[in-house]
Amino acid sequence: MQKLIKANLYRSESISINGKLVERYNKCLVKLGFTKTKLTSFSIDGVGWSPEIAEEKNELFYLNNGEANTHAIIITPLQKGVPVYNPFHSFDAELMKAVFKKHGDFINDITRDAAVCLDFDQKIDVFYEPLDVLKYKDIVIKFHLINDLNKAKAEQLKLIEEFNRDQNFIDEGIHQKILASAKKYGDLRKRNLHLEEISFTTDSFYTKAFGGIFVLRDFVKPILIFENEKTYKEAINDTIHDVLMYHISHQELIEKLISYNIIEADLEEEVSKKRYHRIQKYTMSSYLKEIIHPIKDILQDPILFKSYLNKIDIKARKKVMGLELFLDKKQISKSLKAKNVIDEELFVALHKPHSSLKPNHQDLIWYLLVNVAPKDILFLYWYDKEQFYNVFKTLEDSTQDWVIETICNNF
Repeated sequence: MQKLIKANLYRSESISINGKLVERYNKCLVKLGFTKTKLTSFSIDGVGWSPEIAEEKNELFYLNNGEANTHAIIITPLQKGVPVYNPFHSFDAELMKAVFKKHGDFINDITRDAAVCLDFDQKIDVFYEPLDVLKYKDIVIKFHLINDLNKAKAEQLKLIEEFNRDQNFIDEGIHQKILASAKKYGDLRKRNLHLEEISFTTDSFYTKAFGGIFVLRDFVKPILIFENEKTYKEAINDTIHDVLMYHISHQELIEKLISYNIIEADLEEEVSKKRYHRIQKYTMSSYLKEIIHPIKDILQDPILFKSYLNKIDIKARKKVMGLELFLDKKQISKSLKAKNVIDEELFVALHKPHSSLKPNHQDLIWYLLVNVAPKDILFLYWYDKEQFYNVFKTLEDSTQDWVIETICNNF
């Protein structure tokens, strides 16, 4: 991963946590019902998730109390706008945007000497079966301060009120209580330590609960797409909910998404675009075995590309050049179907979210498409970084160089 780190492509916007911030972070973990970290320094993302702590605890989603109860930690105002590198839900980044939009100034004040624990409450204590995810609708974001600063402020105000009553200003006992509170917490009188709850309404989304489920609920009929086959087989036994259910590998899923105007593809237009050539080159890289040139050079040099294209076997060649073959044959036979000529994974990869979808739905569908067919290495990086990192590790050294250059230059 050192190549990605050097190119600022590996969690480059993470925030380093050390010193007193570690102590505050641990207080948040305890307040949320978790155990402290033994690390003295680590990095966090926009929701306060740390890859180092996840590795230490051997628990990827260590900020969850079960799959139905997710949390976040705000330890510094610098988390505003920082990516959520390992989201449990596709809307996690939107939740944090809502938090900083409403309470950004107060968070700046509070995090001077404290931290904020967030509870994303969707009124579901425990998931019992896969279709429980349909209960997701309104999420209430609740805030909790470490050291109970809001309670300490209330106690300070009460002491001051008592101090100002009658002749109490000469009572040394009250003096000592006020001084002790001020020494421990500082002067809290004018600080705004009350963060109002925020309501957030979900529509279509993705959750990693039950092995990963896409919930598309804003179309002709709700569609559930399962990444885990065992979960899918359990879910299809449900006879209560009127929803369509597919496993992510089902061919008929793509047909349904097309018929519902969720995805689309203009293949004649796509063939001239950078995205198609990225997909084509990445596909080609997997067939380059006995070579005398670096793969990066083969993919970037048109002459070398053609040379090696003629060296791979005919079956692989048809997969790499499937779109061109289809467009040529279609001129002869107008009734020819693309899926009968183009490799299945390439056919899916050439699709995109329908232009009529809202921006957040387009992002969700891109995330779905790069999981069904992870052929566009740039979009995989944009929409599913964790999967991208796993794929990147498996690539040949020169292919890694091509991938990095492709992402950095956005081509």
